[in-house]
Amino acid sequence: MQIGNLYTISAIAVLGGSLFGFDISSMSAIISTEAYLCYFNQGDTTFDSLGNRQCAGPRSTVQGGITASMAGGSCIGALVSGYLSDWLGRKRSIMVGSVIWCIGSIVICAAQNIPMLVVGRVVNGFSVGICSAQVPVYISELAPPTKRGRVVGLQQWAITWGIMIMFYVSYACSYIQGPASFRLPWALQMIPGILLFLGLTVLPESPRWLARKDRWNECLAVLTLVHGNGDLASPFVRREFDEIRGIAAFERRNADVSFLELFRPDMIHRTHVGIFTQIWSQLTGINVMMYYITYVFAMTGLQGHTLLVSSSIQYILNVVCTIPALLWVDRWGRRPTLLLGSAGMLIFMFANGGLMAADGSSAPRGGMDGLAPASWQISSRSASTGIITCTYLFVACFAVSWGPVSWIYPAELFPLRVRGKANALTTSFNWLFNFALGYFVPPAFVHVHWRLFLLFGVLCAVMLLHVFLMFPETAGRTLEEVEGIFTDPKGVKYIGTPAWRTRNAFYHSAFLEGSK
Repeated sequence: MQIGNLYTISAIAVLGGSLFGFDISSMSAIISTEAYLCYFNQGDTTFDSLGNRQCAGPRSTVQGGITASMAGGSCIGALVSGYLSDWLGRKRSIMVGSVIWCIGSIVICAAQNIPMLVVGRVVNGFSVGICSAQVPVYISELAPPTKRGRVVGLQQWAITWGIMIMFYVSYACSYIQGPASFRLPWALQMIPGILLFLGLTVLPESPRWLARKDRWNECLAVLTLVHGNGDLASPFVRREFDEIRGIAAFERRNADVSFLELFRPDMIHRTHVGIFTQIWSQLTGINVMMYYITYVFAMTGLQGHTLLVSSSIQYILNVVCTIPALLWVDRWGRRPTLLLGSAGMLIFMFANGGLMAADGSSAPRGGMDGLAPASWQISSRSASTGIITCTYLFVACFAVSWGPVSWIYPAELFPLRVRGKANALTTSFNWLFNFALGYFVPPAFVHVHWRLFLLFGVLCAVMLLHVFLMFPETAGRTLEEVEGIFTDPKGVKYIGTPAWRTRNAFYHSAFLEGSK
């Protein structure tokens, strides 16, 4: 028996997103704890006046490497997922990713030293790369146009839930003495991977992948199950099936499914847009706030458990502020959501940089609260409050815009024959820049201090201009209709409709779906 409710299917599939979220907060909540710093210590060990041990932990460049190793594995996993998805199917490729996640979590939990920890994180990253690339493809190929943004965006919501849940699990475990304080949360990471594997066993395969394999009866059965409530004669099901069949017939005559096709003249524009959607989502500066929020708040003078609790508030905001995007992103459209999000983020990044420059100074050697990368300190309480507030507002802007849309948008841009590989390629750039930033940020805090925030503010301004000029609106169109933005009706040549002239087709599609 297979589940046909679209929201249930999406809720199970996006557990793949929670894997990434679990990884983020299992590091951000742990890297400042005494147990972690002393177990993986590469510096001096000292004792305070009360006899408490204080360890420097890994060097800033090494900590950057530990954090970035997951993203490095994800980049490779995302690229491999294109071939895996085309071969095994969308659903089975995600199941493979869930098994790999459990293996990586075992290695991390048992890590005896930094190299073993890095290896486990690379394996986990390989899994996250597969799931993050193929879950949006799987859901987008099942969803109708008016709900596609909402259900694909659930991937980001699952990430935010994973971040928040794992942060509080790690926070609770920080009261445990010794290495168990970080080994236990790393072991608990396996739970969503196990649930994902079991849940996928009762979900249908993507109807568009089935069509590509000439499994037409199964394709029609899935469309009837998900969109027709079992009614084979549903007008919407028949219309969707005919569109898929027409596109599949054309693509079979023009099939060339290597990665090189993504760089052909009729494909390069959408490839460029998909890649930069993922690149910009990382260059917003969200990595600073997610992985290294404890460093930022340590600069404001927060310490100990107050530091962890204050840091956790942003994870709650991340969950809550993603909800409006899930409810209304199909009505808002992709372009306005990205443009307004970019504008909000650049304001708060510049505000943080300005506050740190005006009221900050270099921290004593060793950093604030024993964190070497937190090598800047804020001198006034009002500036500290302002930085914390702007950080929360920045996260809210990301959560309602680039967070969900960066997963929704690339999965909509490409034709069926290359969709798996295309989303694999675009997602690999997400992880490539995630890797670079994860490695770069700790030493950047040490060497460039507040200027790092200005850098991200400038990047947010550039991405705002880029979206306005080059990112077309895809909301409300079927995946087959999106082709019309980029090609003529026969799919022969590139048209290049100016991005700012494209419009949201939500209400037109809602009228058509209402007839099903």
